[in-house]
Amino acid sequence: MQEQKDISVTLGVAGFIDVETTGLNPANDEIIEFAVTLFSFNYETGEVLEVLDEYVGMREPKKKIPRSAIKIHGITNEEVLGKKLDKEHILSILSKADLLIAHNAAFDRSFVVRLFPEFNCKPWFCSMRGINWGQKGFAYKSLPYLLKAHGIKNNRTHRADSDVRAAIKLLSQYNKENKTYLYELVASNIKQKVRVAR
Repeated sequence: MQEQKDISVTLGVAGFIDVETTGLNPANDEIIEFAVTLFSFNYETGEVLEVLDEYVGMREPKKKIPRSAIKIHGITNEEVLGKKLDKEHILSILSKADLLIAHNAAFDRSFVVRLFPEFNCKPWFCSMRGINWGQKGFAYKSLPYLLKAHGIKNNRTHRADSDVRAAIKLLSQYNKENKTYLYELVASNIKQKVRVAR
């Protein structure tokens, strides 16, 4: 008879989030595109196991999208006209996540919690600042640069859905210690907390 594994410790569920906005100030600017991918991973190895759910949607802001923002993400006022986020689907996904990840999490979190304040208390991890990219020989820690450096194609830079998928591929890559970046970012930290708690 096979020994049953304690999946409550070895398996985790994370939600990777990216938002596109009308600007940089969460007090005045708004989300116009929201993407999240929910996936399971192995705490012991940091291996991404399975995509459990995904959502991407657009939202019409109260004010027009400035030209400066359109130049970055390419999302026009016409594209978001009449669009609304499926908040129930987003809530369902985020509630299932043990933790949330974003590339520049301080930015994404500041916008997300204005729409979903209940997720401010979830653990958030930053794939830009939470990994020492400079120590690994990378000159920059922007997502486009890191993707290119790892040979990961992203056909729609600064679009929430493609950035999320590409970022998860990045976190699945192995570092020189033969651990995934996801392990380095999340699993090792949480494993340590689990050991301390015991």
